[in-house]
Amino acid sequence: MWCDTVNDIKESPGNLTENSPEDSISDAFLQENSNLDKIKTEGNNTKTRSRLWKSKKDFDVDHYAKKIAAYINILKRIPFALIGDRIKEKKDNYRNLQKQMNQARIPLSHEMYISNAVFYSLIGAVAGALIGLFLTYVVIILIGLPDKITNITLSPQMATLLQFKELFFGLFITIVFILGMGGVVYSLFMLYPGFQASERKAKIDMQLPYAVTFMYALSKGGMNIIDVFRAIANSEDTYGEVSKEIDSIVRDMDYFGHDLRTALSSASETTPSDRFQDLIYNLLTVIDSGGNIPNYFRDKSEQYLQKAEVDQKGFLETLGLLAESYVTAFVAGPLFIIIMGVMMAVMGSGTTTMVYAIIYAVLPVGSLMFVVMISIITPTELGEPKLLPTNQTLDHGIPQVPKKLERKFDENGELVDEREEKVLERGYFEGFIKSKKSLAFRKVLKNPLTPMLKNPLATLVVTMPMAMLVVLVPLFMNMDQLSNPMTLIDFIDDKIVLSLFIVIVPLAIFHEIKISRKKKLENSFPDFLKKLASTNETGMTLRDSIRLMAKSNTDTLSREIRKIWHDIFWGLEINDALIRFANRLRTQVVTRSLSLITKANDSSGDIGEVLMVAARDAASEQGMKRERTMSMMIYIVIIYISFLVFVGVIYVISTTFLSEMAEAGQQMAASGSQAGGFLGNFDLDSYTRLFKHAAIIQGLSSGLMAGAMGEGSVMSGLKHSTIMIAIGYTIFTLFI
Repeated sequence: MWCDTVNDIKESPGNLTENSPEDSISDAFLQENSNLDKIKTEGNNTKTRSRLWKSKKDFDVDHYAKKIAAYINILKRIPFALIGDRIKEKKDNYRNLQKQMNQARIPLSHEMYISNAVFYSLIGAVAGALIGLFLTYVVIILIGLPDKITNITLSPQMATLLQFKELFFGLFITIVFILGMGGVVYSLFMLYPGFQASERKAKIDMQLPYAVTFMYALSKGGMNIIDVFRAIANSEDTYGEVSKEIDSIVRDMDYFGHDLRTALSSASETTPSDRFQDLIYNLLTVIDSGGNIPNYFRDKSEQYLQKAEVDQKGFLETLGLLAESYVTAFVAGPLFIIIMGVMMAVMGSGTTTMVYAIIYAVLPVGSLMFVVMISIITPTELGEPKLLPTNQTLDHGIPQVPKKLERKFDENGELVDEREEKVLERGYFEGFIKSKKSLAFRKVLKNPLTPMLKNPLATLVVTMPMAMLVVLVPLFMNMDQLSNPMTLIDFIDDKIVLSLFIVIVPLAIFHEIKISRKKKLENSFPDFLKKLASTNETGMTLRDSIRLMAKSNTDTLSREIRKIWHDIFWGLEINDALIRFANRLRTQVVTRSLSLITKANDSSGDIGEVLMVAARDAASEQGMKRERTMSMMIYIVIIYISFLVFVGVIYVISTTFLSEMAEAGQQMAASGSQAGGFLGNFDLDSYTRLFKHAAIIQGLSSGLMAGAMGEGSVMSGLKHSTIMIAIGYTIFTLFI
């Protein structure tokens, strides 16, 4: 509760809208007009009106959101009002839960939380009782008890109990549902704080090395420890859960009047992270002994980076174990079972039910479970960072004609108040608006794929309808000829595979283009920081260093550096130009480094050491990413080899053993031999179709698994899935 109050006090920065060279040209052109000041004034008034309207809509949304929040708070307080006093009496039994709630930052008192757990578990039990009674009625009255229960016999002494078997059976079902639903609800309430605390611990440990680097750089520049804490507390978008932990220290000092030592002690007791606790505990020792705080942060930064590397090695070993388990359990294992099942079915001693279950259920579900498992153990990805705020907000949207310049008509439809000055000013506005719209339209025509390059999932808006049309249109056009299920499956098989390619190929291509550009920029970024640091050491200012680097064209980052210099040249502050650069790239390492540099530049002009620290930080992260890619490459190759073995084996079985069995069956049927038996009914096409489906499903599953392991992203596995599906489909379409 108090967390929400403190967060509401903070100011929320405005968003930043990027400008383009065309916008700058248009602005420069309008500056030559004598009425530019009037146009700008009216334009600003128009923007103000639109912002007021937007603020009104936001206010309406916030109003309804607050109403909903009020109702939710009422639902939270009802259980506390009913049983809160009894929970307070037993608070000693929930000390561990209290600690977990504090670590998870759940804004409720433990008495209210436990009251909700008990109350809603009772509601769950009541719901379970109703469901149990309903099922009892359905089973006993409508369906009837199973024969195994109705025919049960007991000893003569217990025989009288058989008269009440319906009652006992109904009571058993009801009790199971009461305990099940009530217990599940209560267990979820009790487990949630611990789960949330462990999630926060993982995020804190992952972000802590970079946050400590941030604190070291600022303290090295001369900023005192309290101001350093304030700076990192205001950088929640960059340092996430670490900023929240530091914010609790600042809150204790600002709102509760505690001194620094007391606030640090409180934070070390409530944090879920052992590493953050170690950082704060040792910081207290340094402060008490009068030690060098910047040197302490430097040593801790190096220590945590080394721990991060050790953690990654352990994680990579776990990934390797999972890869070997996947190949054994869901490639080699299913292949063996499929071969045995087919052999038994062909020889007449079994059915294909087990084979169908393996191909259509075990393979996809098992692969999905492995992907989810990898996602759980993979260090939490922070995703795309939020836009950093700038001191100056640039808005180059399309303006509107001010109301006082709009055309007015009388009752007869005649224009009124058409003064020459008004017409001239309206013409300026209309011409400017037309130019802006024309520039925006030409920009879209010039780069129509820009939205898909920024967000590859946007391709689904186009590809999903196309894929559905590819399947549904031929299906409806030939519906009268597809009465047989096997004929229907044969008809839509190729259409489904084609629609699958239509969906995943563009998605994979645009995702790889985006990831490739991101990797190139991130790989060049540490060198950019090192060059800035080296030029700064020679006595150059940050502005002159950027101007010098903008003249070179050595890598993919050169174009972005020139954009930074253009912003500075046209009068933007250096910090704003750097932040706009970070907002264009939208990667964690760039945003984190430039946030550090701009904060240090505000506090001290001497940022040479800060630039070197930021370069080391960026290089360390890139090094760990490269290590993961190289270490996992061998397992991606293993997955490819195992898939090729899978496809190769079932291809050989289809073209040799099954073909021979089909030919033998035909010969026996032609001779009228009664010994043919099962061979006479052998259907080679159904087995070939089954194996083709197995190859496609295995290719899709193995490709996603390779992406999740090698690059930590299922989307990155689409390219592998495309290749494997194409291999399997081609083999069973062209060569069989």
